[in-house]
Amino acid sequence: MSQVQRMSRLMVKTLRDDPADAETLSHKLLVRAGYVRRTSAGIWSWLPLGKKVLDNISRVVREEMDAIGAQEVLLPALLPREPYEASGRWEEYGDLLFRLKDRKGADYLLGPTHEEIFTQVVKDQCTSYKDLPVMLYQIQTKYRDEARPRSGVLRGREFQMKDSYSFDTTDEGLAESYALHRAAYQKIFARIGLDFRIVSAVSGAMGGSASEEFLAPAAAGEDTFVDCPACDYAANTEAVTFAASVPPAAEPGPIEELDTPDTPTIESLAAYLGVPASATLKNLLVKVDGEITAVGVPGDREVDLGKLGEHLAPAVVELVTAEDFEDRPELVRGYVGPQGLKIRYIADPRVAAGTAWITGANKPDTHARDVVCGRDFEVDDYLDVVVVEEGDPCPVCGTGLKLDRAIEIGHIFQLGRKYADTFQLDVLGQQGKPVRVTMGSYGIGVSRAVAALAEQSADEQGLCWPREIAPADVHVVAAGKALQTELALDVSDQLSAAGLRVLVDERPGVSPGVKFTDAELIGVPKILVAGRRAAEGVLELKDRRTGEREELTVAEAIARLTA
Repeated sequence: MSQVQRMSRLMVKTLRDDPADAETLSHKLLVRAGYVRRTSAGIWSWLPLGKKVLDNISRVVREEMDAIGAQEVLLPALLPREPYEASGRWEEYGDLLFRLKDRKGADYLLGPTHEEIFTQVVKDQCTSYKDLPVMLYQIQTKYRDEARPRSGVLRGREFQMKDSYSFDTTDEGLAESYALHRAAYQKIFARIGLDFRIVSAVSGAMGGSASEEFLAPAAAGEDTFVDCPACDYAANTEAVTFAASVPPAAEPGPIEELDTPDTPTIESLAAYLGVPASATLKNLLVKVDGEITAVGVPGDREVDLGKLGEHLAPAVVELVTAEDFEDRPELVRGYVGPQGLKIRYIADPRVAAGTAWITGANKPDTHARDVVCGRDFEVDDYLDVVVVEEGDPCPVCGTGLKLDRAIEIGHIFQLGRKYADTFQLDVLGQQGKPVRVTMGSYGIGVSRAVAALAEQSADEQGLCWPREIAPADVHVVAAGKALQTELALDVSDQLSAAGLRVLVDERPGVSPGVKFTDAELIGVPKILVAGRRAAEGVLELKDRRTGEREELTVAEAIARLTA
């Protein structure tokens, strides 16, 4: 028998107006409906209704992880510096890492993710190939010191995450563990009611090789991904690679310098000369581990710094500053060209040998025409670093790609032996010799999934949860009179006895209009009203999502809701 939760005893305070600092729909509604409250920037308290939803998502995650044979553990959130220093992530995470010292001066961190610690646990517990494969997971609080936490629980500094790790002795075993997690994630997101896409991704600070993201399309999403309308290709924009269409090789004359006053941007240069931006060569200056490097792309494209960083990892990539130009007078801001440069030059594949460009002449207010790649300058490295645009050709079928916004809700990685090498994670193999273990890492943003569901399923009236994760199966509303309240409580007890989770609004002194508005805002999938026909034993059942209503007797309502 499930418990009946009475609104009169529930700690919930709904709001009629949106919070002043709320930007996204989920932020507005989760606060207004009394699911969460802000404690500090990026730090949120989960109130009773919100905790129920959070727990329901965790329950689904646990059931599907257990179904593939993964074992649940709980590791500390407060972690020593040494393992992360050994892996290099003490520095790689930079300002995102919460660092602190204990009273003895020892360094600690609040865990953003736990590859290092899981590797050490398995090294301690598993010594033979007979102990593997093993898959371990936890649902744990994670911490990242976001510079601009925003969008409510979508981007917080403290958040709930399921992270799991697989340990195998062979690459084939890793592929099997990866496939098991991939299938489990599909079941999890389908069960909790999320519309999602699986896209190719980059590994970032996690390391490893193969990587896929699970994205929930939503206007509030901070990730951009490409989707092909003609085939099943989808990828994070940083992971898109395609065969670029290369301009035909030119037969130009010698370099011609052009007087181009006040044209430090591609837009101003193209307008001044009356040429398309695609005829110009843009040269972005960055620092790679402190060394100034130029990146050349056609003038009608932008450099994707995320892609560039992935290509050059673990090197740190940052934009040059005004001080850097002062220290290098040969680099003329707004008028840099690759010819004669004494620095590393990286280029997009479109900047191919034989192509001619209009570019900076390395003199103030001056550009150069017919600067030819391979004749007047050389490319040190070709990298696909342009920002993907709507209509770029699909790398699989060539159809124009679509760009969409989404929320990242899961990420899976084939880490390989990166962390096993760091911590010398070996087991005794079948031949009696040490075998290096290979790993996978798999994450789900549990608290983020709450916000993603709110973004996808809410309407003008409020939240609208799928039944699997809703805080109750049915929200019973007593319109106000004693007879209506008596009927509402009676039917609530019967529904509870039938195994349903029931939220009943029997608050005295609260108008029916406020109760109905709160029911819409809270978003339980079924609303059952004891109203004007209560004396006849007739209730009104409303579907929260479709708005469909029907009048039913108590017996009919119970039968319908328990079917």
